[in-house]
Amino acid sequence: GKWHMGVNCKTRHDHCHHPLNHGFDYFYGMPFTLLNECQGTDDPELAKSLQDTYWFYTEMIILAVFTLVIGKLANLFPVKWKIIICLAICGFLHFISWFSSYGFTKYWNCILMRNHDITEQPMNLQKTTSNMLKEAITFIERNKHRPFLLFVSLLHVHTPLVTTEKFQGRSRHGLYGDNVEEMDWMVGKLLAVIDKEDLKNTTFIYFASDHGGFLEAHRGNSQLGGWNGIYKGGKGMGGWEGGIRVPGIIRWPGVLPAGTVIDEPTSLMDIYPTLVQLAGGAVPQDRVMDGHTLLPLLRGTEQHSRHEFLFHYCGVFLHAVRWHQKDSGTIWKAHYATPVFQPEASGACFRRGICQCFGDGVTHHDPPLLFNLSQDPSEANPLSADTEPLFDTVVRRMRRAVEEHHKTLTPVPQQLSPYNNIWKPWLQPCCGMFPFCWCNENNKT
Repeated sequence: GKWHMGVNCKTRHDHCHHPLNHGFDYFYGMPFTLLNECQGTDDPELAKSLQDTYWFYTEMIILAVFTLVIGKLANLFPVKWKIIICLAICGFLHFISWFSSYGFTKYWNCILMRNHDITEQPMNLQKTTSNMLKEAITFIERNKHRPFLLFVSLLHVHTPLVTTEKFQGRSRHGLYGDNVEEMDWMVGKLLAVIDKEDLKNTTFIYFASDHGGFLEAHRGNSQLGGWNGIYKGGKGMGGWEGGIRVPGIIRWPGVLPAGTVIDEPTSLMDIYPTLVQLAGGAVPQDRVMDGHTLLPLLRGTEQHSRHEFLFHYCGVFLHAVRWHQKDSGTIWKAHYATPVFQPEASGACFRRGICQCFGDGVTHHDPPLLFNLSQDPSEANPLSADTEPLFDTVVRRMRRAVEEHHKTLTPVPQQLSPYNNIWKPWLQPCCGMFPFCWCNENNKT
């Protein structure tokens, strides 16, 4: 499915970020992410505000060149043709530089790979559902006689909500609901194969999401990014519950009793140490591990999550901290920075398309906004020293936890720097002679 961790570092074929260079033996899916551009819609998603800015500058240059030409021909401006030509060339190069990155997104980003080979460029979204399902099922059938790890990162419940004709109109919740129903059907197909191959009681299955609903994804009155219920905020917001509280469903009939509900804070970071323990291995001891195995919690040998504190980031910026107070069971949440909603009371960043992590896009809080999630999960009523006797004690303890946490961090290169976010032709995966990157494994074009 969706990898979204990059492919190359220095050359088009080094595949340094590829799944096969990070412990996987087989890969089929998107090396990048799913965007509206993949469907060819008129609603661009990739750096939309930046594209609008680039296009505005292009229009201004065109207008300036046009004005100078008219002025020159009408003898209104004593300007040299050399200056006009230079301005026109600069404008053309400016347009080419940004349009090559964003105007061909469908061809540069929307591709499918099998191992190191590109199978579709651009990908055919109408066939992606059946392709993904077939690959996952055949993987299970090939490996049913030995231990295996299958990670299926579905493209569903992600804009542009590609839904096959069979499921269109099935849900009363519109296209998003249709997409959820098709995802549910796909998961059911995979579980059916597990059951059919008599692997049910020996297979640990974990179903989860990577973030909450994308509130800014909408078309007219139609919500395309899902809903977050009582929880404030959504995708791309570093601390609000609506962006980070997600479903976690586990199935292991041979070991875990059905119908058990565990109301404890855990994290997707816990998947790694859990799988290592299941495989009989040991996590590295030469570094701080942020995750904890879930097995004691799932088996009932421990009643509380091993996470006393969870640190919630937006990019590289710490926005919020959660404290699961062991003696009382209370869950506190402190927000040190929150996104500036646009419009202010909307609960989302509709003007920008997604909330910012820093700068004028956030509000910093000192003292932090403090909530008691045990009593106020919707984060509607911030506490203060006047309304909460433990306010100062809790804030001091969480500040100390942040200081201890910062000591465990190792500096790394900024992955989201401007340089790392511009298109680099020499790194572009291409199935043909660059820039003519068009192919489909079904017709070998």
